[in-house]
This record gives sequence, structure tokens and C-alpha cells, in this order.
Amino acid sequence: MSAPLVTILDDEPEIRGILTEALEEAGFRTQCFARAREFEAALNRVTPDVCLVDLSLPDTDGLALVHRLALERGAKVIIISGRAQVQDRVTGLELGADDYITKPFDPAEVVARIRARLRGGAAAPQSGQRAEFNGWTAHFDRYALEDEDGAETPFSHAEGEVLRLFLESPKRLISRAQMQDALGGAAGESFDRAMDVRISRLRTKLREDPKNPRLIKTIYGAGYIFLGDVRWS
Repeated sequence: MSAPLVTILDDEPEIRGILTEALEEAGFRTQCFARAREFEAALNRVTPDVCLVDLSLPDTDGLALVHRLALERGAKVIIISGRAQVQDRVTGLELGADDYITKPFDPAEVVARIRARLRGGAAAPQSGQRAEFNGWTAHFDRYALEDEDGAETPFSHAEGEVLRLFLESPKRLISRAQMQDALGGAAGESFDRAMDVRISRLRTKLREDPKNPRLIKTIYGAGYIFLGDVRWS
């Protein structure tokens, strides 16, 4: 079985070199790109396990690229950026990134975050590619939510991981610790913020009342519970 492939998109040669050395020493395969155009062309030929993407790119808007990767390709995306403001982190996660690492970084932390994302994806139960619940159908093969009228709303890979976790365990309390264990990612404020963002976006796509959601309930101090009736196929 071949080693996981990590693509690195960053216009700084030094950053590419540091990441390549750390990842290859840890047993990963890597491909590096300095321009988004080359990077996106390569994605038509290979499917990476994880994409590391810098936001400050010379030839495209990094946030728009992250959004395309998450929604159109279902890729696992980790942002590596010098933008350390909270709003940049929130925006990146809202647009579908799985994680956000700020520069300067410890290469060992990047390796650990990637391993956590891959463990999370491998650990997620795979009972099927389609789940029906309360008038909705979740299509995990094409990352889309379909309503009763057949209208579809796309969701990102990161949002899909959370949705699958809920649909695999309906009417059962899921704690933050259980979510972190199932989905991977570094525990702490960054992980909590990521989960809050993804759950908020899922509620919006499911047309939930933000003050009184019917399906995804917050149990304050304990976690979340999904109240729908689910049928997998």
C-alpha cells in the first residue's frame, strides 16, 4: 500500500522545503507547487490524501481555492498561512478547510495534524453513501444534500465528516471528546471552533431555526445529539 500523498501549495521555496523534508521523513509522499494554476492542473491527474494550501498566493485568491477544493473535489484541506487573525481562521473553516495552521509553525505539528486528519477519515464508519432523514437525503458520493423537491445544496468534505458522524449515531449524545477522537485534529480551541463552524453551516443548509434547531441539538456542557430518523442505503 503506497504512502499517503500530501500536496504542498506555497510560493515560498523555504516553506516548501521545510514541509517536504518533514513529511518525507515521516513516511509521506509529497508534491510541491508554487502556483495555483499548476496545482489545480495536477489535481486532474492525481488525488492527494491531504492538500496543504497557503492563502497568500500570487496568482489566485487562496480562500476561493480552498472553497473549490472542499466543495468540488471533496479534498481534505489544511490551510497554512501567515494570517493569524481569528476572522481569517473562521473564514477558512467556513469555506470548508479541515484545519488551519499559522506561520511560523513547528514541522512536527504539521505532521501530527495531517496524521490526525487521516486517522479521522479512516475511522469514520462507512455504512453507505446515501442517508435519508426527515425529508432530506445526504449523498456522500457527491457531497450534496437533497430536499424533498429535489433541490441540492453542496457540502464540504469537512462538513460531510461531521454530518456522517451524526447520521451514524442518531439520538445518541456525542461529546466533544468523541468528536475529536472520531474526526481527528488537535484538541483545544482551534478544534472546538472548527466544530462550531461546521455544525452552524450544516444547520443553515438543513434550514434549521438557529434559536430552536429540530435536528442537531446542542446539549450545553455535554456535546450534541442528532434527533432525526435515519435510513442508510
